[in-house]
Amino acid sequence: MDETDSKILEVLKRDARKPYTEVAEEVGTSEGTVRNRVEGMVDEGVIRRFTVSTSVGNVRAMIEVEVDVDVKTSEVSESVVVWEGVDFVWEVSGDEDIIVVVDVADTSEVNDLITRIRQIDETVSTRTRLILDEKI
Repeated sequence: MDETDSKILEVLKRDARKPYTEVAEEVGTSEGTVRNRVEGMVDEGVIRRFTVSTSVGNVRAMIEVEVDVDVKTSEVSESVVVWEGVDFVWEVSGDEDIIVVVDVADTSEVNDLITRIRQIDETVSTRTRLILDEKI
């Protein structure tokens, strides 16, 4: 990955739907170069997915999860990431092992997800933070 790839990624992080012609203009290259570079980054796994960020009145939260010491966090993460309402699952360092970012209709749905996470045998504890605002 070089400086051109980095510039393309920065533009797409702000707006993944921006036409490649506009990305090219902003980066200072051709539309074909942008298209080829994006396809290459997708093939290499640098770009893992394109997503939508909404502001439709939903409740967003981070559920911090601590799991047992002898647990493969990736197995827990892979099982949780497919649940409805889960946006992202991050494996992190620190007191917690996993952070589950959720986007749901109301706090009762957040609570339902917390309950499901606590029912996983490997879960030691959870801590939840509501996301009040997001700057993109």
